[in-house]
Amino acid sequence: MQSATSTRMRRHQLLLLGVVVLGGCVRLGPDFQPPGEDWVDHWNTPALEHASQRGVYPDTRQWWQIFADPVLDRLIAESDARNTSLKIAGLRVMEARAQLGIAQSGRYPQLQQISADSVYINRHQSGGTNPVDSHFWQHSAGFDVGWELDFWGRFSRAIEAADASYFAAEANYDDVLVLVRAQVADSYFFLRTTEARLRVANENARQQQRNYEITERLFNSGQTAELDLQQAKTQYLGTLSTIPVLEDQLSRTRNALAVLIGQPPGALPLVVDNSQLIPLVDRAVLQDVPANLLLRRPDVRAAELNVAAQSALIGVAETDFYPALTLLGGIVWSTDTLSGTSRSLDLIGGPSLRWNVFDYGRISNNVRVQDARLQQLIEAYRDKVRQAAREADDAANGLTRALQRERILRDAEKAAQRSLALANTLYREGYSDFQRVLDAQRALLELQDSYLLSRGDAVSNVIALYKALGGGWYSAQPKVDRATRQQMEQRTDWGDLLAEPPAQQPAFPLPNQVKEP
Repeated sequence: MQSATSTRMRRHQLLLLGVVVLGGCVRLGPDFQPPGEDWVDHWNTPALEHASQRGVYPDTRQWWQIFADPVLDRLIAESDARNTSLKIAGLRVMEARAQLGIAQSGRYPQLQQISADSVYINRHQSGGTNPVDSHFWQHSAGFDVGWELDFWGRFSRAIEAADASYFAAEANYDDVLVLVRAQVADSYFFLRTTEARLRVANENARQQQRNYEITERLFNSGQTAELDLQQAKTQYLGTLSTIPVLEDQLSRTRNALAVLIGQPPGALPLVVDNSQLIPLVDRAVLQDVPANLLLRRPDVRAAELNVAAQSALIGVAETDFYPALTLLGGIVWSTDTLSGTSRSLDLIGGPSLRWNVFDYGRISNNVRVQDARLQQLIEAYRDKVRQAAREADDAANGLTRALQRERILRDAEKAAQRSLALANTLYREGYSDFQRVLDAQRALLELQDSYLLSRGDAVSNVIALYKALGGGWYSAQPKVDRATRQQMEQRTDWGDLLAEPPAQQPAFPLPNQVKEP
């Protein structure tokens, strides 16, 4: 008899072990396939090739060093530490890390419940052969465990999805870092360009004011016609009217730059006066081929990881087609006197099978919903890569054309300065009328302003090119600063989740390439 009982026990143990092992092997749903396109591997354009050169320094992760501007270096360091969008992106990484922890808890018993009850019972039974009239307290305590086995990969697929979402949040943080650094650099050089345009406008206004005053004296003495006076006044006031517009533009740009580096609008002590022209970088310095840089873009990595996360969710949805096997267990102790001996002690255990046989299309339609979302994300990824290539090509073309325009305008400005000098000489000697002086002044002001704008366009296109190729995506700055971390830890027990991981992932880690953190 004992032999038969032990044999049955061994069979049950082997069956349970087989179920557990099988549950760890079956994973429904498609395995992630990178949604890349063949053209990306060898993508290049003549414009980008012309606008870039291979070099060793600087690293594309710190591309702004090509400008050798210590003010810009400090501004970017301030934005890394204080920018609000960057802080929010870092907190979303912490949120995704906590969500991954929730998904990982599915590996363990889902139900772990301790219960304790005290119930007062007043029982009155009349009639019959055994009437009862009693009242007493019933006390009980129990511990219940329910563990749904990952028979079809429901929980492992959910972990896979959360894992990809976590790395997507990190890629989104890197993307915000790229955008913020590019915005800081672009705003800084736009500020300097506007300051230079304002200096040119003020200088021309002073020169035109002197011409107007001279013309006014000549008119009052009868040596010139009123037409010359009114033309000189018109040109002077027209130039003067551009100064408030430039000053307003300067103030708005300064305020925008202050907000980017996490400061209130107003003065920027970091930005010192600099009367020199903004540096003209004639080409970008790249260390890798454009195709590799495109795929390294944080937003492209995030789009691919979103595809990986959604691919795993199809497997989660498909598990609803099949039965869920749960191992149940419990211990229940009950008594009617707290100081008395136990009235009962029950040990409960066994498997439970649940299967939604009739779902009226809910499960199958949910799978279709998840699959449609996957295809949407695949198309979004492909469009993201195409848009990245377009941005890089546009910036490279823009850089080439801006440099060509800058060279032409540089020569034109020199010619305009010489023309103004000759016009003034001829007018003073009586060989020319005042209109030629006015025309020369107007042409010089327009060319000087256009020249400054062309230099600004060239620098802006360099910045856009590095941004389009994902430059500036790395930072040693913690994603959550110390003050914010202390504030959050005072509210909530975060354990070690707010601590920075020991090593950053250098490239896009996908679920089938990395271990879960």
